[in-house]
Amino acid sequence: MSTKQLYDNVSPLSKEKHGSWSVEVGGDFAHVKGMNVLPVLAAEFVTAYKEYPIVFSKNETTIQPVALLGIRDGENLYVDDENRWTASYLPAFLRRYPFVFARSEDGKTFTLCIDENFTGFNQDGKGERLFTDDAQPTPYVNNVLQFLQNFQNEHARSQAFCRKLDEFDLLESHNAVWTGPDGQKAALTGFFCIKREKLNDLPPKVVAGMMKSGEMDLIFAHLFSLGNFHALKEKLARLAAAGQ
Repeated sequence: MSTKQLYDNVSPLSKEKHGSWSVEVGGDFAHVKGMNVLPVLAAEFVTAYKEYPIVFSKNETTIQPVALLGIRDGENLYVDDENRWTASYLPAFLRRYPFVFARSEDGKTFTLCIDENFTGFNQDGKGERLFTDDAQPTPYVNNVLQFLQNFQNEHARSQAFCRKLDEFDLLESHNAVWTGPDGQKAALTGFFCIKREKLNDLPPKVVAGMMKSGEMDLIFAHLFSLGNFHALKEKLARLAAAGQ
């Protein structure tokens, strides 16, 4: 799996530098056409599972829930030819763009930053102002701050959930393979799914705790979401038939 870099030029938001800036956020998703993987929060599972395969990426230190957006590397099957998002639910990771928190080295403070390369930023007054005439953050920016704070809290919950999956060894490696009508092939590797057998072997006390905490609902949403692999393969087949 691979993820295109979304943020290109991150800079702390400041009244000195961005006092006259506005931002116009529209429906153009050209900047994520090359992303076939998108991080999602555990809190989003119960909505996102209806449209995306939700799996897990894993490295030496972190486990991250992600929505799969395509099978071929660098291809997002949820952005159409007119750069519109075709699913009804847009994950929070994209809704927060072009804003993001930068965390201090000690992890105790967060600074609101923006991707200055986002094409929606302007000094022509288009969209939402970032600062008022007296150099105070606008209500729009305050709402962004609240959204990012909620995002950060839910990210911490997601990490706790993933640690629980790892603690009980519930994840196993998977691959997705697609063969097109003319023999074209694509393979997606390096993602993890929950092992049903291990889930069935969990001690009753652990299951009861996960039911009470809502973690079992997340597990079922993940497992149900895997049915969306079929929809991904159908989208890919249509592109292949059209010679794309």
